[in-house]
Amino acid sequence: MAATHAAAFAKTRPWAAPEFESLLQGGAFAVGNADCFALVRVIVDEAELLTIATHPTHQRQGLARAIMIDWQRAAGERGATRAFLEVAADNLPAIALYHLCGFQTNGIRPGYYRRDDGSKSDALMMTCSLT
Repeated sequence: MAATHAAAFAKTRPWAAPEFESLLQGGAFAVGNADCFALVRVIVDEAELLTIATHPTHQRQGLARAIMIDWQRAAGERGATRAFLEVAADNLPAIALYHLCGFQTNGIRPGYYRRDDGSKSDALMMTCSLT
């Protein structure tokens, strides 16, 4: 997961292997494979998409949309009835994917993401129903 995340998030700070290990040991679950995966956490009836990544050599093939369906189904099986995520406001491909999968923007965190060049991007908070 760390290698795929590093390739997919080369312009921002990708997560390292110990971060993935810690989240997985802390109750998060993953769906997918080395080409595309999602890391999700379910607490009571809410699912949080922690990250989703598609290796650049496999982008634009529908993998992320399939993974979105897979993790939402798996979260529902774990009792989640609602899902949420946050995404950089300038990540237009991800925002389009999330809208396609039923997510709606319900809040903004101004200047949440810091870029390597010192600039900042807002975070959009998005939610959807899993029922």
